[in-house]
Amino acid sequence: MDKKIYLLLFFLLLAGACKNKVDDFLTRLPPDKMTDPEYWANEQSVRTFAWGFYPIYFTGYGSGWTWGKYFSGQSLNDDFAPTAPSQFTQNVPATSTGWSFTNVRKANLFIDRIHLVPMEEEAIKHWEGVGRFFRGMEYSALVRKFGDMPWYGKVLDENDTQELFRPRDPRAVVMDSVLADFKFAAENVRASDGEKGLTVNKYVVLAFMSKVFLFEGTWMKYRDNNSAKAKEYLEAAKWAADKVMTDGGYAVGPDYRALFSSLDLGGNPEMILYRRYETGLLTHCLMSYVNTEGQTGASKNAVESYLCKDGLPVGISPLYKGDKQIADVMTDRDPRMYGTFVQVLRLNGLIGQPSTTGYAVLKFLNDDIKDKLEGTSLLNPTDAPVIRYGEVLLNYAEACAELGTVTQSDLDRSINQLRSRAGVNIPPLQVVGVLPAVNGTVYDDPRRDPAVPAMIWEIRRERRIEMMMEGIRYDDLRRWGKLAYTDTKANKDINLGAWIKKSDYPPELNVVLENNAAEGYIMPAVQAGSQRIFSDPKVYLDPLPLDQIKLYKDQGVDLKQNPGWN
Repeated sequence: MDKKIYLLLFFLLLAGACKNKVDDFLTRLPPDKMTDPEYWANEQSVRTFAWGFYPIYFTGYGSGWTWGKYFSGQSLNDDFAPTAPSQFTQNVPATSTGWSFTNVRKANLFIDRIHLVPMEEEAIKHWEGVGRFFRGMEYSALVRKFGDMPWYGKVLDENDTQELFRPRDPRAVVMDSVLADFKFAAENVRASDGEKGLTVNKYVVLAFMSKVFLFEGTWMKYRDNNSAKAKEYLEAAKWAADKVMTDGGYAVGPDYRALFSSLDLGGNPEMILYRRYETGLLTHCLMSYVNTEGQTGASKNAVESYLCKDGLPVGISPLYKGDKQIADVMTDRDPRMYGTFVQVLRLNGLIGQPSTTGYAVLKFLNDDIKDKLEGTSLLNPTDAPVIRYGEVLLNYAEACAELGTVTQSDLDRSINQLRSRAGVNIPPLQVVGVLPAVNGTVYDDPRRDPAVPAMIWEIRRERRIEMMMEGIRYDDLRRWGKLAYTDTKANKDINLGAWIKKSDYPPELNVVLENNAAEGYIMPAVQAGSQRIFSDPKVYLDPLPLDQIKLYKDQGVDLKQNPGWN
């Protein structure tokens, strides 16, 4: 009996202790109120907080059934030809669609609390640089979406309505602050901090700096007509890329397709940052899409953008055999085409996973596991590039070209590194005067947009080919002022696929050809009402949601709507 009483008392005391701990946990301050040393106690706690930014900005192939930006088949660009093309925004949304400062506050909080942690000055500067890098990433994304934004460079008190509801700062003012953040990060973030390729270091900062300010520099040049800011930002992009190229120790990977289909990208010399996947821990579904499901196929326009193996466009290369057979399309072309597309047509109604255009993508497919459980559904474990050296080389070449300073040396250390990749090996791009050349002969693509200088056209083509299906094309078209390329009525080649003769196939073939012909190009989007029409430049920026405009108005602030959306 005594033993039972002691046991009862023990469990009562234990329950009381547990209750006190639960009460203590439930009454703890939220993260934005954590000023006590209990959390911000050491560098490990700072590192733990920083991990929370990674899935926001480094999505890779996404997770589970949620995709990242890679191979988004309904994307609003000219690489894909869907049966129902994505449309431009038509109306101002009633509620918030991205107008949020949650991640800005999180970054500001991080930057502020770092200074409470007992660390060496070097560590404080490193982590402040990491925080400012993430703040720059967030603001650059907001500016790409909405343009002018209010800049918040510190943690605000929730009752400070005057600051919380400030008018929008001009885009250039915000991006000047972002540039200052990136410069601080580039100077202070460690060159190495944790496992290479999986953590933010100096070269991750510089790589993204080249990406962000290439966007802003070309936006200022082609959209805002601000030549001074365009030059400043393009020089920043060039400088950042050059630092990676000169000091980073990265190199072009030896296998193009392996960059996107490997089970382990660790040790790949091209990976500046990648997302690691692991069966049972973190997986994705992107590979399944190119393996087991019908695809939104590449457009005729995209396929024809690939050079022939002599380095010349299809419109002038003597090697081009035409497009009446898939074998002709694929013969003597840039080998990156073979690392991106299946070399047979996949047609709706026949065996296999069809493509809307007949052209099917295999870029993300790992052949070793495609028939295993992890090769299907949401269990794909292939690693995903987040930012790679190849993109930095492209950023550098384009920044040089846009600044009007591109030399043969610039091309040889950037684009021609990609062309000389093992398994690619097409002739280097040359510059003669200001014109592109191959093997000493100047050429001009007959399909070139006449508004685009010939050398810039070729550098943009290289970017499109090297990064096909990697989720950058829409932003590229926006910053160049070329969203009109996505108009499926004005540019019919982006609503066409492979050329076929119906009589060559069984009757179950289920495709519509241009003009309902018996032979010709597959036309994915048939109905007139399904065409995507570009008619109003207001779509270069998203409209501000009405609820935010009203919320600001209630505080006495006129939150200006983006042009054309009133």
